[in-house]
Amino acid sequence: MPRPIQATIDSNALRHNLAQIKASTPDALVWAVVKANAYGHGIERVFDALRAADGFALLDLVEAERVRQLGWRGPILLLEGAFETRDLELCSRLNLWHVVHNEAQIDMLAVHKTHQPHRVFLKMNSGMNRLGFAPSAFRAAWTRLNALPQVDEISLMTHFSDADGDKGIEAAVATFSKFTHDLSGERSLCNSAAVLRHAKAQNVRADWVRPGIALYGSSPDYPQHAANEWQLQPAMSLNAAIVGVQHLQPGDTVGYGSSYAADRAMRIGVVACGYADGYPRSAPTGTPVCVDGVRTQTVGRVSMDMLTVDLTNLPQAGLGSEVTLWGRPQHTKSDGVQASGVSIDEVALSAGTIAYELMCALSSRVPVNTRPSPHLKNPS
Repeated sequence: MPRPIQATIDSNALRHNLAQIKASTPDALVWAVVKANAYGHGIERVFDALRAADGFALLDLVEAERVRQLGWRGPILLLEGAFETRDLELCSRLNLWHVVHNEAQIDMLAVHKTHQPHRVFLKMNSGMNRLGFAPSAFRAAWTRLNALPQVDEISLMTHFSDADGDKGIEAAVATFSKFTHDLSGERSLCNSAAVLRHAKAQNVRADWVRPGIALYGSSPDYPQHAANEWQLQPAMSLNAAIVGVQHLQPGDTVGYGSSYAADRAMRIGVVACGYADGYPRSAPTGTPVCVDGVRTQTVGRVSMDMLTVDLTNLPQAGLGSEVTLWGRPQHTKSDGVQASGVSIDEVALSAGTIAYELMCALSSRVPVNTRPSPHLKNPS
């Protein structure tokens, strides 16, 4: 039989989360961000659930081709634009919109031979200091693009470095507004955190929003807000099973390095999941898990193929018991009630990382099932 571990992608949760984003920004068009293979969920697995979005945003041409092959005829935006001149040929063939964030990309467009002018998103660096034109250089870039016959409509965009924190977005919005107020073109400003925390502000409203992590059911500002406080549902669950049980006496240790020593008589379960499956090796003793729908915690170090959990207060648990590493359990309790789960944000915080990394790190050796959750109605 196959090793007892499986990830589940919940299509109704994806639909629900997209509907929540739309409700938060009713006047804006929505890019569903599916970069990094849809944050580890798989573009093919999420496509049908997210096709109610107005467009798909991603990074590379291969992923853009995959979205077109799935039958999408609407807008696709390359968030980092073209990396070399020949990329523009595929942009023309696939009708891709693309970000322009440096002079070299304008140079590429200037020599590109195309019968169909390109739709571009001109990006300003409003404080993130990654990609984008300096505010003082933005108008010149817009003017140069506007003069090119290879360019059709120019949209204006920026990206916030602190939408999820106390610093906020006011300074970035003020900079963007100051240097674009009299330039024509649609605007795109908000990522997930900005949509959920700031989108109701009049000066933040724009034509397009770009939610990413919120679509997949993680809070962009955890632990300040949990996902359920934003009315988001987990789209990915990782479940495994107990494959071994050990009885410890005080002083007995667990796992590599003997980093955990029992301070009492304990019963521990060995789970068929390790860092080779994408579970973080950095997760310390005390990271929350659920066994048969009851919360407990990990003990000892995570190894390549296994981790261990405390079963001392779970007498009903044993070989074959379901373990929810994050997300929802696959099964209901014997009384038919849905068992509780574990937020991926909780696990990430315990491991000293963020949910994005856990999603993207899901290993290819983990089988993935796609199914609608029976606990969510399909949003209209």
